[in-house]
Amino acid sequence: MGRMIDQVRASKLPSNMMQFAARGALSVPPDENLEILVYLARHNKVFGDLARMTLAGWDEKASLVAASDPKTAREVLDYLVASENLRPKLLPALLENPSVPESELAKLAISASAENIAAMLQSARVRKATGILESLRSNPYLKANEATTVAQLLGRGESAAPAEIAAGEGTHPAAPVVAAVAGEASVDAAKADEHAEEEVPEEHVSAYLAEHATEIVAEEGKPFQPIGGIMDLLGADYFPVSAVQGAADVAAPIPAAATASAAAAKPGMSPAANPAGLAVSQLPIPAKRDNSMQKINRLDVKGRIQLALKGNKEERSILIRDGTKVVALAVLEAPKLSDGEVEKFALQKNVLEAVLRQIPLKRRFMKNYIVVRNLVANPRTPLDLGMGLIKHLLAQDLKNISANKEVSETVRKMATKMYKQKLDQANKK
Repeated sequence: MGRMIDQVRASKLPSNMMQFAARGALSVPPDENLEILVYLARHNKVFGDLARMTLAGWDEKASLVAASDPKTAREVLDYLVASENLRPKLLPALLENPSVPESELAKLAISASAENIAAMLQSARVRKATGILESLRSNPYLKANEATTVAQLLGRGESAAPAEIAAGEGTHPAAPVVAAVAGEASVDAAKADEHAEEEVPEEHVSAYLAEHATEIVAEEGKPFQPIGGIMDLLGADYFPVSAVQGAADVAAPIPAAATASAAAAKPGMSPAANPAGLAVSQLPIPAKRDNSMQKINRLDVKGRIQLALKGNKEERSILIRDGTKVVALAVLEAPKLSDGEVEKFALQKNVLEAVLRQIPLKRRFMKNYIVVRNLVANPRTPLDLGMGLIKHLLAQDLKNISANKEVSETVRKMATKMYKQKLDQANKK
């Protein structure tokens, strides 16, 4: 008789047994139970959600045994180390497990949280792995002292690189030349932002903080964690495939004259000590976007709320995806929030459900037809909300919704029904 996992893969188990499997309740060895759960979580549309919930609460000791064992199925290890599933207490074991490929750890390093970065830098394996360290260097959550550590570890094979990065006092390790080239522009932009922030009355901020004081206390100390993860927030283009490719992408728009002026901006630094190629190789990330992310990452919950209410458009576009509800909802209260921004928020899949529910509660937003249409077309919009708004759509949009397979079948059927009704009414006229 074959293993139960083989029967699960072949869909040979009856529905009630599949439900038992998704609850982790089958009478099989612990390692096979885990393998079954991961398979269902990844590949089964009916029981996948239940399996993911079971895995999230799976016994920590059993999970640790699996994370440490090189014989654990590769699919299980890949699932456990994925950023969306990772349990911090399992990370040290996963980092040292030789069956977890460096490519998966490098992928994790790009978007690892501050807690996980600290754990990775304590790993003997990570400290010797150039690919993982390069990915860590691109992580926007990397602190200045950690950036120095990464630079020193990488510097064992790179002449002069560690000194250049360590000189960056609190900046991202990929910043030296872009910061020098764009120094004046950055200062001007910072001044403009400060001026813009002053336009929002402090009374407006104080009122929001007072109204949500209980929630703020409850969420105190919670770091910025975007819905969908940092990779999804910033986009694939934010992180380079390799340092060399990233350097080429960033270096292209920087004119030679600007590079020369950047070199002149650091008195006493000779061209030999700071060759153009070496400096640019530290720049895989556009400076402006990196600055916004680091600014947000340094703030506590109250600070992010203030920035959501007083900050600029780019900062609002990041904070709307904050996993802390009281911060994300503060964006919708920003006096400078434009209709165009709300139109985009209404269509975003990587925001909290609370954000999508809050938008229709504001009369100003509901006067905008595009906002209403986008909410109905968004598969993340709660069913009851979408069904309540669909009656406001025009015939052509109803037709488009009826063919949109991303939204729920219930919404599609209602859109089809209402589209036919509007056609019949038009024909009668």
